[in-house]
Amino acid sequence: MELRNIAIIAHVDHGKTTLVDELLKQSGSFRDNQAVSERAMDSNDIERERGITILAKCTSVEHNGMRINIVDTPGHADFGGEVERILSMVDGVCLLVDAAEGPMPQTKFVTAKALALGLRPIVVLNKVDKPDAEPDRALNEVFDLFANLGASDEQLDFPHIYASGRNGWADNSLDGPRKNLDALFDMVIAHVPAPRQVKDADKPFRMLATTLSADPFIGRILTGRVESGTLRVGETLKALTRTGEKLEQFRVTKVLAFRGLNQTAIEEAIAGDIVTLAGMTKATVADTLCALELDVPLPAQPIDPPTITVTFGINDSPLAGKDGTKVQSRVIRERLMREQEVNVAIKVADTPGGDAFEVSGRGELQMGVLIENMRREGFELSISRPRVIFRDIDGIKHEPMEEVTIDVDDEYTGPVIEKLTGPRKGELVEMKPAGVGKTRIIAHVPSRGLIGYQGQFMTDTRGTGVLNRVFHDWAPFKGAIEGRRQGVLVSMESGISVAYAMWKLEDRGHFFIGVQEQVYTGMIIGEHNRDNDLEVNPLKGKQLTNVRASGTDEAVRLTTPVKLSLEQSIAYIDDDELVEVTPKNIRMRKRYLDPNDRKRQSRAG
Repeated sequence: MELRNIAIIAHVDHGKTTLVDELLKQSGSFRDNQAVSERAMDSNDIERERGITILAKCTSVEHNGMRINIVDTPGHADFGGEVERILSMVDGVCLLVDAAEGPMPQTKFVTAKALALGLRPIVVLNKVDKPDAEPDRALNEVFDLFANLGASDEQLDFPHIYASGRNGWADNSLDGPRKNLDALFDMVIAHVPAPRQVKDADKPFRMLATTLSADPFIGRILTGRVESGTLRVGETLKALTRTGEKLEQFRVTKVLAFRGLNQTAIEEAIAGDIVTLAGMTKATVADTLCALELDVPLPAQPIDPPTITVTFGINDSPLAGKDGTKVQSRVIRERLMREQEVNVAIKVADTPGGDAFEVSGRGELQMGVLIENMRREGFELSISRPRVIFRDIDGIKHEPMEEVTIDVDDEYTGPVIEKLTGPRKGELVEMKPAGVGKTRIIAHVPSRGLIGYQGQFMTDTRGTGVLNRVFHDWAPFKGAIEGRRQGVLVSMESGISVAYAMWKLEDRGHFFIGVQEQVYTGMIIGEHNRDNDLEVNPLKGKQLTNVRASGTDEAVRLTTPVKLSLEQSIAYIDDDELVEVTPKNIRMRKRYLDPNDRKRQSRAG
């Protein structure tokens, strides 16, 4: 059976996963009566809750006697480590573009990677049935994007198709019959070349490991595309690192291939197919699995460096160990080391004390997802404020810059530009209309300036703005950037919060906690109206007298507390504060809980 290997790439929310679902349905991968959840490819709980793809996943469909291996990739640049590796495994890409929004920052990010590898994209103008869709404008913008990214003449002559992934149709013209996705299947078969490895079928076996995972029954498994040769279950292979060192020699215990949503055991892997192997104990992503007589590794795609660092420590608050079961630094370290093996975009380093670990990655979202996964597994952690990683280039201190693309209503452009270019040291690159009453702002802003900006942005735009960011380049250090302007309300007592006390404190600021919640000395319970921190007592009840009369008690009406999410909490805290994360709670606290310790540290600092 002939093969085609393609990846589906796009910006966040442009419909990749939904389109793959429809391709699976129309290729007969599901039985008519089979219960399939919406976005079947987003199998992870966090992916479902957030509506985003985090891990790249493979599937396979058959159409007219042709097997098409499809890889669904993440759209967020934070998970770009996945995208870069996946693209080296396929022979073509379908680039999805929302017909209303046009190319967005992550479209640019993934397209640049695909063009650099020499792939010739098929452009799918998705969501053309939306009321505000402008497919012609979107198509012109895609052409301009390709040209700006240095595409070759062949790549600029890209085929395009109009589609609605949600409604399950694709047509070569806008006024087509709109019945099914056959036109897209045919375009993939016609324009994506067959795997170039098929002619190498009689050479020794070689495969580059692209993704790593673990199966509870068969252990460590690696997925990749067979570059040459064939492989049967039971044969012996060796693993080579990127530099050509031999890691291990192992016997292949299982060969799995993608058939629909499931992986099926097969007897023989052939050149060009995307398969999963089991049996190794050390081999990881970017290693070459090959026959014993080979000594030269396959070239592996370089990974963009991490840009931010967060300190993961043990939870040492008075409430430690109440919610979670995994609280020791040894257990946290083992979990982080496992994550580093699977996720090449993350780096983990020990700190001198041994109780905390420096975890470096691509962005706040990537860190937030890792922490969320860990708390669901029963871990308790204390998390520091993210810090950017600086780099020394020619003796000059450089910092990471991000390209920020913002779509806002015209009336909010003033505050947005003022905040980005003023205190956050950004540079305005472009400003243009983006539909009726909307403006698109593009700016280059230091990564430091964007830590904690999302909440401010949502306030400034009344929740209507859309902000996207992607790593742009390294630039000379821009100078000091001011942090949070407001101080915080810090609890001076430990116990259960009381309505009366909080009601009396409402004129001092707004609260992050509600009534009858557990608090402790040094815990942050709200934001102060002024720029200094204020210690308050949320436990103080009303003094009762022995004279009671009806009508003497005032009604206690409290303002609803502001509940910050995990990412918002991490972005909100200052350098002298931590986020306490447990399976049931997210709390903010001072690094030093005792007020005397805090005074001593502030004098020392």
